[in-house]
Amino acid sequence: MDLTEQIKQLEADLQELGSLLEKAERKRVQDLLKQEQKKVEKELAAKRQQKEQQARKEADPSVATKAAYTVKITSYAWDQSDKFVKIYLALKDVHKISAENVEVKFTERSFSVLVKDLDGKNHEMTVLNLLYPISEKESYKKIKTDMVLVMCKKQSTKKWDCLTAVEKQSKEKEKPSFDENADPSEGLMNVLKKIYAEGDDEMKRTINKAWTESQEKKLRGEDMMDF
Repeated sequence: MDLTEQIKQLEADLQELGSLLEKAERKRVQDLLKQEQKKVEKELAAKRQQKEQQARKEADPSVATKAAYTVKITSYAWDQSDKFVKIYLALKDVHKISAENVEVKFTERSFSVLVKDLDGKNHEMTVLNLLYPISEKESYKKIKTDMVLVMCKKQSTKKWDCLTAVEKQSKEKEKPSFDENADPSEGLMNVLKKIYAEGDDEMKRTINKAWTESQEKKLRGEDMMDF
């Protein structure tokens, strides 16, 4: 399998891992998927770098000693209009290199950025599982002073609460849920059960003691009412 095919397979693996991560609900499963995702991302970056070095060597053997390394773009900002989601990547002097060195690829639910030979390094970013579908053909990049602007064309004018579906899922899990019709004592009981299950022996003894005393008081109150 040549490098191009290996890269395609790794990109497909990364896409599928992102899809699985979006659906995963248990934290342990999410953590395992994230670990595998990082592993594949690292392998993909290495293969891309290897392919680029191979192409340079074939074009000019003298550049083989000037191998560039790849760093991840981890800092960005984003906003939106009715038609576009805009991602801002601050990269000093990016406007001074050839526009051909800035590659941005889009799929319906992802985009990737590769900036080559900037300050002796390659800069890479991949965002999977966008919150909503985008138009691949109508999305594009803009190169500004010290910045790359990624323009993702929305398929609908729906407002985005966050950039990816995974971020939205995480936010929803963090929100407390309230049921106006629920019995308050039932909610307290659930909390106590959770504390009991996760607590140490001392905590369990304390809860058992409090529960026993509470039941005794309740029974004494009912006896007095019957009398």
